[in-house]
Amino acid sequence: MGAVKQLLLNLLLLPGFPASLKYVQRNCATVFMLHRFRDTERGIVGCDVSHLRRALAYLVKYNYEFVTLIDLFDRLAGKGPQPRGAVAFTIDDGYIDQATIAAPVFAEFGCPVTTFVSTGFLDGKLWFWWDQIEHVFEHAACRSVRVRAGDTVLEYRWENESQRIRAQAELTAKCKHVSDAEKLAAIARLAQEAGVEIPESPPPRCAPMSWEQLRKCEEMGMTFGPHTVTHPVLSRTTRDATDYEITESWARLRAEARSPVPIFCYPNGGWEDFGGREIAVLRRLGFVGAVVGEPGYADAMAFRHGQDDRFKVQRFSFPDELPHMIQYVSGVERFKQMLRRSA
Repeated sequence: MGAVKQLLLNLLLLPGFPASLKYVQRNCATVFMLHRFRDTERGIVGCDVSHLRRALAYLVKYNYEFVTLIDLFDRLAGKGPQPRGAVAFTIDDGYIDQATIAAPVFAEFGCPVTTFVSTGFLDGKLWFWWDQIEHVFEHAACRSVRVRAGDTVLEYRWENESQRIRAQAELTAKCKHVSDAEKLAAIARLAQEAGVEIPESPPPRCAPMSWEQLRKCEEMGMTFGPHTVTHPVLSRTTRDATDYEITESWARLRAEARSPVPIFCYPNGGWEDFGGREIAVLRRLGFVGAVVGEPGYADAMAFRHGQDDRFKVQRFSFPDELPHMIQYVSGVERFKQMLRRSA
């Protein structure tokens, strides 16, 4: 890390310094995105709960406003006071650690959080395709595989764990850019090549929360929104499949959750992973908006700039280090963005 960057990060930890930049955060909010939470018993690698507690304690100490996602969307639309450096938290997918590890921590600090769940996962009808790829690579009887993904034939060889993890990550990334049918076919071929049988149910570290756990999380203050049924990249599916994934996930969530949130989360969440087709379905179903996985602030001006902007609200990945989180919420990152635009 450069000396100047390190100095800036150190300044962020000084009492009172971040507060001096709060004016930069007027009419916007920082929305954070999380996924897994570390659980050594289940072998889950993810956000360290002690780090999350330190971050939440910092936000409480310096009087940052915690907002629910639905309240944030209303305020960005002009229904209530504009956010001024408010912070919202979101979690994607519906894994068990999000219920057993994360929900109690957020409740401890009185911090609302919205979790987006894939309903087929909670129904026990599937486990996530990227977890299946990881499972195959971990249990492969060989050290090389040859797999077709779409029109591309991919070959991977590994001699150690780091090479295996790199191969697994590369194939996972490739599978995001082929059709959903081609992706599933590629995973089936991978398993056959590697001599691994993919079980019907996920291993403990890849398990979903149950619907009963979801309702207990609601009692602790967590809210839930839909994240499709099977978690495909929607732009890689057919029109009928997209309609089903959004409509059915919303129907299942409404049937099981006490207070489902009419905000959608696009799987993968890149700009190329959804479009007007998906937004049209969300509009038809009465959703108030949607979140993406692209970094950026939830800005009131951008939110009301065009009628589709509320379906493209950006989020930051929750950082692993406290100074980096402070950089996002304090106004430093937004100030840097303003300087880049003016340049």
